[in-house]
Amino acid sequence: MSQDQNAQLNQSPEVISQIVQDDGTFPNNAAVPLLVYQGAVTIAGRDPAAVFEELFSANQWGSSWRNGIFGFHHYHSTAHEVLGVYGGTAKVQLGGEQGAVFEVKAGDVIIIPAGVAHKNLGSSRDFRIVGAYPQGQSPDMCYGKPGERPEADQQIAGVTMPQADPVYGAQGGLREYWVTPD
Repeated sequence: MSQDQNAQLNQSPEVISQIVQDDGTFPNNAAVPLLVYQGAVTIAGRDPAAVFEELFSANQWGSSWRNGIFGFHHYHSTAHEVLGVYGGTAKVQLGGEQGAVFEVKAGDVIIIPAGVAHKNLGSSRDFRIVGAYPQGQSPDMCYGKPGERPEADQQIAGVTMPQADPVYGAQGGLREYWVTPD
C-alpha cells in the first residue's frame, strides 16, 4: 500500500470462518469456508478504495472493481471473490435464503468461495466495496435458477486454490483456513 493512503493492516482481526452447505438451490461450498475479517484494515485518506485495490493486487487478486453488492442472491461458479468494504455499512446474506447474515463495515473483508450465494439485504447510502478475483480466475454470474446445475457444481469443483490471501499474502489468512486434503 502506498504511504499516502494512510491505511494500517490489522495483523490479528477477528475472523469468522463458516462452511456453507448446499441448500438445494445454491451449491455454496462445503470444501472451503467463507471468511469474514472484521476490521482487517484501518482506512483513511482521500481514496480509501485504492487501499483495497493496491492490497489485493499486491497479493495476486486482480480484475478489481468498485461498487456495492447486488440486492439479489447470486454466485460465481468459476471464481472465488474478495470484497473489501471501504465505506458505510451493510447487512449481507451469504448462502441463500436461509443463509447467515453478517453486518459489515468499512475495513472489513469478505472472502467468498466459488459457489457461495451472496446478497445485500440493506446498506447505508455510503456503502461501497472493492471486489477482486484470484489471478487467473474470471467470474461468471449464476442465480440459483433451474438448469444451472450440475454444470455449475462441476465448475466450482474445478476452481483452484488462490496463490495468496488477498489481505495477508502467501503466509496467512485463507492459507490457514482453506486446507484441502492431499
